[in-house]
Amino acid sequence: MRYVIVITGAASAVSALTARALARVGHTVRATRREPGASCVSLRATERDEDVTEVDPDDGHMDVIIHNAEHMVFGPAEAFTPEQYAELYDVNVLSTQRVNRAVLPHMRRQKQGLLVWVSSSSSAGGTPPYLAPYFGAKAAMDAIAVQYARELSRWGIETSIIVPGAFTSGTNHFAHAGQPADAARVSEYETGPYKDFGEQVQKAFAAIVPPDADAGAVADAIVGVVGAPFGKRPFRLHIDPTQDGADVGFTVLDRVRAEMLHRVGLGDLLKPRAQA
Repeated sequence: MRYVIVITGAASAVSALTARALARVGHTVRATRREPGASCVSLRATERDEDVTEVDPDDGHMDVIIHNAEHMVFGPAEAFTPEQYAELYDVNVLSTQRVNRAVLPHMRRQKQGLLVWVSSSSSAGGTPPYLAPYFGAKAAMDAIAVQYARELSRWGIETSIIVPGAFTSGTNHFAHAGQPADAARVSEYETGPYKDFGEQVQKAFAAIVPPDADAGAVADAIVGVVGAPFGKRPFRLHIDPTQDGADVGFTVLDRVRAEMLHRVGLGDLLKPRAQA
């Protein structure tokens, strides 16, 4: 089947790779970005930039939402202002709520749909320091995705959570990461026991990523999820070249959550229900 797909965070490498991979197999992909006044663009079975055309984002028909809007920051947690934490939460978490409120009424009327959430292995795996604000926001998004899955399954709307690990090839990774606003506190860390710690973390982080690991694997995984038949799509799918343990952590966490629903007689929420 061919679907109309909305993917957020079009400026990111993963979103761009995913949009083009989906378009190549025939889907109509509406790639959006967060800049004020930015339009929604559509890729129709092509990966050539000159064939990207503007479309009406309000025509109502949408089959799949892919939540991938995100922004990464790097530095001592203390040196980020509360306002920076709020901004990061807005990009990584509140953006999903805005899109859901705009699109889910259409999906519920259609009695079908798919939400794909691009999470992070940091929410249940081993993590390096100096990424606390970003990791916190991704963990919040993941928790919300799980609850949305339960609240949409009876509408016939499916959920798949994609869990990428660290990729240094095919992404901007640290290059475009935001920095702490409080330079004075950064300086205290840099002149104290954490001198050159940021560089140490980045080198250690890069050293555990296999040289052939490419973010295109995430795009390929999403294409596979979208193309799978109703009821057969995985609830959670890991693409983690570093094997940071998130697959183990999430297996335990998701099982605990599922068992609680079974205990209280709500086990049906764990599987999407086809609507007539």
